[in-house]
Amino acid sequence: MDRHELRNALFATGISPDAFELEGVHEHVPLPPDFWFLRRCADGRWEIGAYERGAYDVRLTYDTEQEACAGLWRALTGRSEDAG
Repeated sequence: MDRHELRNALFATGISPDAFELEGVHEHVPLPPDFWFLRRCADGRWEIGAYERGAYDVRLTYDTEQEACAGLWRALTGRSEDAG
């Protein structure tokens, strides 16, 4: 699953749009006080984490977008199965 598919799957579960941010696909202006994020690292890898109190806290880093999307899916839904 890519970021577009992840966004659609998360919306389908009823998760609030304010609960997450996906680089280039679902971004906030202005920023909510806290949310989970998925973004590309400077080295081309992908990271997920939490934005809280004005600071980004990277929790995990992945080699591929697909792995990062699966990691964020698990973090937000508590489910290990694929969103598709």
